[in-house]
Amino acid sequence: MGVRIRRAGASDRDLVVGLLDAAFMDDPVSGWVLPGEEYRRARHARLMGVFTDVTYDEGYIDLAEDGSAVALWVDMPAEPHPGEGDGEDEAVQVRQAVDPDNERVEQIARWTSEIHPVGRAHAYLWMIGVAPDRQGEGLGTALIAPVLERCDREGLPAYLEASNPRSRALYERLGFVFTGTALDLPDGPSLWPMWREPQQP
Repeated sequence: MGVRIRRAGASDRDLVVGLLDAAFMDDPVSGWVLPGEEYRRARHARLMGVFTDVTYDEGYIDLAEDGSAVALWVDMPAEPHPGEGDGEDEAVQVRQAVDPDNERVEQIARWTSEIHPVGRAHAYLWMIGVAPDRQGEGLGTALIAPVLERCDREGLPAYLEASNPRSRALYERLGFVFTGTALDLPDGPSLWPMWREPQQP
């Protein structure tokens, strides 16, 4: 489909955060991290804001020109750069920024960091969000496809964590394969780490 995509700039931050907030408000993992609808509505945008700011600092954000969908990407090196903080330090910082009294914010950040593959450079699709009234139109696929095409040209793998069965099925159609070990949240949903080897055109 003809989706016009551009790179998001600093002036798009509120749009990006709003899109992610709406897209993930009812996501099972968001519901586990921020239980209770009223509490989630009060804190969720703050969590999406932290994710957005980290991506602006460390990666890039692709945005559908009509503001209907957004993807957060980080190009990961084979090994962490010397001097970088470890995942646990970053998890504590996320918790302090979002809700210091909620240990689940720190736990999810730490656990996803622990399962993240190392040893090979790869493109990391941190999050992709589509406006709720536009879901099912193929916008997610259109937004992801150009990066996967670059990965294929450059021989670069890609990685993500699927947070619900519907998104997992989408990623499987795009060539991602479940790594075989899910992150099962205590008394909650699962995250499925998925890896995509570069494909020949």
